[in-house]
Amino acid sequence: MAGPYKSINPSDVRVTTSYLNQLVDVVAQDVSSSASASTRRQYQVFVTGGIGPGVTSSLFQTVYDQDFSLQTSNPMFDLTVGIFSGSSTVSACNTGVDTNGKLLFTSRSLMMREKIANYRQFAQLLLGDADLQFASPFGDTTTSNKMNHALFISFKRLFHRDGIKRETFAMKFFQTGTMSFREDQLQPKRPTLDFPSQSGSIIFTDVGSSQNLEKAQSGGTVGNIVAATNTSRNVGNIFYQQGIVVLDLDKVISGSQHVSGTISGLATTTTGGKNAGQVLIGSGTKHSGNEAARYIPDLMISGSIDDIVNHIASCRFGSDSTVSMTFQNETVINSTLYFCRAAPDEFNFSSNPTYTDGNGQINVVDAGQVNQQKPFSFVTTVGLYNAQEALLAVAKLSRPVEKNEEKDITFRVRLDF
Repeated sequence: MAGPYKSINPSDVRVTTSYLNQLVDVVAQDVSSSASASTRRQYQVFVTGGIGPGVTSSLFQTVYDQDFSLQTSNPMFDLTVGIFSGSSTVSACNTGVDTNGKLLFTSRSLMMREKIANYRQFAQLLLGDADLQFASPFGDTTTSNKMNHALFISFKRLFHRDGIKRETFAMKFFQTGTMSFREDQLQPKRPTLDFPSQSGSIIFTDVGSSQNLEKAQSGGTVGNIVAATNTSRNVGNIFYQQGIVVLDLDKVISGSQHVSGTISGLATTTTGGKNAGQVLIGSGTKHSGNEAARYIPDLMISGSIDDIVNHIASCRFGSDSTVSMTFQNETVINSTLYFCRAAPDEFNFSSNPTYTDGNGQINVVDAGQVNQQKPFSFVTTVGLYNAQEALLAVAKLSRPVEKNEEKDITFRVRLDF
């Protein structure tokens, strides 16, 4: 009779790697939070004085798959923006440095240090150096391809898992905002900051990234985001293992388009009419207010991070039930396979105390066939032990398997981690 344990030879152990892919779809109205549910969450931790009660803003916002107040909701990704410290936007409103080394800016700017800090944080994480600048295509040194104003989309680990699968990412994005007025006519103002765009959408994707795959110093493998209609037009980067998309705002939106609407920053105020007391960027018609205000650089300078993210999320991804972003995630499954062999003369007996009688004899099934009865058992469990006979893992069979002296059975035990 075989002993209770049997050694597993190294030749009976195999190590394999497999990949599991899942499709992830992001609905437009979840990003815009345009449905009745509040699917976009703000964390208003920045507070400063200013016109009226002052300004309160988040440093980033989180998009959920349903109302974030529900316990069943899941955070999908974070949205924030950043500005490169060496850009002309920063130099245009920078007024110097204080005694503590902090940058100083004009009174018509808001959260410039926070926007610069955001950019530096992602550069440190993805490029390995906070002073480096993102570029599209990745690593390009051409000035026109450097990113001065960036939109950062950071997917949560629950959704991107071990990484985003290459050439599966696509997003629908509106390049132009709602037109506020015709500048050759005196028409009532219609703000552009909170009216969703209806035309000018385009698909941005990482198609072709497998042929032009780059590797960042600390951000892992990188692909380029391009326009689906013109793959030579690079608009951003996607860091697959980190699950982060970096978009060049100068390329994905019409930055020179006129912008108008209420913001929390320090911009032009009205003295009368229905908008009296509101803080405005741009204004109504050609001959009133700041008709020269543009998305870039005016909104990037005067708007808070909440102002900018609110506009991008509510107006640039759409507001209906269609899919605005999609990708496949990738889960790496490392497996160890143990092939446990039971030879014909092994494991034909059971450890169940009812298997034998008081004299240690096998309790036969048919008393009339005592001399013809052969020992057999039903295998239900395989245990893996270490050298000290301590149980490490247990594998349960889906159904009992008969084992007798005429059968040579090999059980394959798979451990995933």
